[in-house]
Formats: sequence, C-alpha cells, structure tokens
Amino acid sequence: MFGWFGKRDAKAEPIDEGLWESASFPYLFMRGLPAADDARLRELAGRFLARKHFSGTHDLDITPFMRVQVAAQASILVLELGLEWYDGWSEIIVYPGQFAPEREIVDEAGVVHLVNDAMAGEAWLGGPVILSYEDVAMTSDEDARVAGYNVVIHEFAHKLDMLNGDPNGLPPLHAGMPLGAWRKAFTEAYGDFRRRVDEADRQAEEDDGAALDALPVDPYAAESPGEFFAVVSEAFFETPERLEPAYPAVYAQLKQFYRQDPLARLADSGA
Repeated sequence: MFGWFGKRDAKAEPIDEGLWESASFPYLFMRGLPAADDARLRELAGRFLARKHFSGTHDLDITPFMRVQVAAQASILVLELGLEWYDGWSEIIVYPGQFAPEREIVDEAGVVHLVNDAMAGEAWLGGPVILSYEDVAMTSDEDARVAGYNVVIHEFAHKLDMLNGDPNGLPPLHAGMPLGAWRKAFTEAYGDFRRRVDEADRQAEEDDGAALDALPVDPYAAESPGEFFAVVSEAFFETPERLEPAYPAVYAQLKQFYRQDPLARLADSGA
C-alpha cells in the first residue's frame, strides 16, 4: 500500500557535485542549461529525493546514482513550477527492465481480452510512478529507441496531466493561459500527427521504416491526447529543435505551461 504522501517540509538531500554531474550530464535536457539553473535543478532534485520513496523489484538495488538520475529528470519539468505539483503521492517503483503486467481490456465490440504488453513506465492516478531502469538510463546514444526518448519525463508529464483527473492532455493551466488556445494548438497538432503516422505506417514496408524515423516525435504520441501531451513534453525538453519547427503552436503552449524555453537555451549557449 502506498500510504504516505510525501514530506513537504523535509530538508533537501545533499547531492554531491560529482554524483550530480555524472548522473545528469548525459541527458539532452541538460544542454545549454545555465550554471545558475543547473544549481537550482540540483537543489530541487535534492528536495525531490527527500519527499519520494524508491523501491526496487526483482532484487534490484536502488543506488544513489539511480535515484539522482530519476530525480534530475523528474525535476526538470517543475523547475519553474515547484515540487508541490508532485504532491499527493510518494512511491517510485523501479524494475530492472521493461515489465509486462497482465491486464483486461475491452475492445470496441465489448469483448474482454487479457494482454501483457511490455511497458517502460506507468503512472497511476493518485498512486506511484513505475519505471524500467533500463529505460531510465537511456540517453541520446545509439541504444535509445528514438531521439529524445525519456521515460521519466513522459511518466511525470502524465502526473502533471493527472492533476485534472484521468490523463487527457490537459493539465491545470496557469492564469493567463486561455483554454481555447491550448485546445486549438493540441487538437490540430494531434490530428495532423495521427495522419502523419498513418501515412508513415503505410510506407513502412517500402522504405523500411524511414518515414517513421523521420517523424518529429515518437509515433506513440498518436495513441491518445494524453500520450500526445506526454510525448511532446519529452520532445520539448529533449529535442526542442525538432518539436518547434513541426508544431510551433504546441511548443508555444508548452513554453507557457512549463515556464521554460529549452530552444532559447540551446541558441544562447551555442549547443
């Protein structure tokens, strides 16, 4: 049972400078991050670690390095929002690799099917975040499934989305962010992206998947509006140079929501 809800007044866990650099530096979202913001992110990650409890499965030993990896990736989303956006739950469960829980799904005809598809991560409404460490550790190297793939950012974006209930691609918007502008940007982009994925799927046999590889974000974004928000959040932080040209209105909304501009950071730093 996941009972405690996080220690809001807990002091930050100190994170050694060398540990912080080795755990966080390989991730794309760190590109161009000014030194002052790096220091704020490190402090925020320390407070995140003081509030959240990690559990390993299948005899996985959760090391300080692994905890800092997760904390750094989760904290980048709320660098300008605050850790209170992650209040109300405390548990982070880590599997050594992808996991395949058995679930019942009901198809359009009302038939119940048992499925056990492999998963890299999962976020529960009011409950834990579950992660595959194999995927947590993926960076921009050749082992990554797709440029900008980041399961921690993905699942913690779902957590932000869930502050309004079931994830539907509409997290709580700040004052001054018109709902209509958000819906227009995301609805148009989601519809366009689904069309692009369908076209790429049709071409897959002819071009050996090249059209899918050329998409600006992971094709999984076409699964639902909630998944679209989570995937474009990955791209916003990891590969803004691919997201903004493809969907500038979505990028603009995410810039307002996260109160960050990763593309400008890249330009300012020359990264």
